[in-house]
Amino acid sequence: MSELQFSPRPDKKELDESLAFSPKFDSGGLIAAMAIDHESREPLMLAYMNAETLKMTIDKGEAVYYSRSRQEIWHKGATSGHTQKVHEIRTDCDQDAIILYVTQQGAGACHTGRRSCFYRAVSFPESNPVDLKFVDDEKTFDPDAVYGA
Repeated sequence: MSELQFSPRPDKKELDESLAFSPKFDSGGLIAAMAIDHESREPLMLAYMNAETLKMTIDKGEAVYYSRSRQEIWHKGATSGHTQKVHEIRTDCDQDAIILYVTQQGAGACHTGRRSCFYRAVSFPESNPVDLKFVDDEKTFDPDAVYGA
């Protein structure tokens, strides 16, 4: 486990202007982490981190998440080879969400075979109930070949 420490959380006014990194994890011990392409600023994926995986990300310089569905640490790309090299980590004003500016190594970030997990957009006000439309349906790799059927 990493020896890195986060700062204690100060009061709200101090937190808004402080340079101390004091991430606020939810009741399940998680924080939302949005991966965005370092160059294009395209959103790639949204995942979650716990304190351990956030520290691992800082230590490694590669994205390490916590899989809510599998209840385990998930080093992005450990299976596929599609790792995310982290260039910068930003936090919002109350430090309850983070953005990772990354270089996506390999063909894509999404398990569906696409570059980004955000390949559909909400169609509004075109339909009721609200539908989605594909905005980027190009697959950049074969997920069955990478992950198995």
